[in-house]
Amino acid sequence: MSPATPPVDGDSGGGDDGERRRGRPPAGRAHRGRAPSGERRASGQRAAGGSRREARERALGLLYEAETKGVPAAQVVDAQPVPPDTFAVDLATGVGTHKDELDDLIRRFARGWRPERMPVLDLVLLRMGAFELAHRPDVPTAAAISEAVDLARRFSTDDSGRFVNGVLARIAEELRPGDARPAPDR
Repeated sequence: MSPATPPVDGDSGGGDDGERRRGRPPAGRAHRGRAPSGERRASGQRAAGGSRREARERALGLLYEAETKGVPAAQVVDAQPVPPDTFAVDLATGVGTHKDELDDLIRRFARGWRPERMPVLDLVLLRMGAFELAHRPDVPTAAAISEAVDLARRFSTDDSGRFVNGVLARIAEELRPGDARPAPDR
């Protein structure tokens, strides 16, 4: 699995030291007090679905699979043996439903880039972030942008974080005026 490929259910990624460097524990090992399912071990404070951050990562995997297979996101979601978290499903199916609208937004704000020419992961992350900005008022602007930027930094190219940050910040300026702040550069 290359660094630009998101994890897919059942893919352990080899469990080598590279997995640990990218923030994931080796296959079959719990991480930070969580069982592999995402549940907290001792206290049971979190349901099996996990956090929104984990749901976004799962949605990224589902959307990446749909894009590379050329099938609707809803079809990939429906084919999962274990239903994804509700937030992951909402993101994946929402992006699938609004794909043309999201691509038009991206086309307008990604200076010098057409969606067809973008790396698949960057395009999927831009769609996810733009969907949250346009259709999920419950998600704060900064969270939508910074989560997409974080995923870009973890799974895509060296320049992807800045690219995703810039495009989503410009989209946010139009969709949520006065609330758009780019994620800090790290």
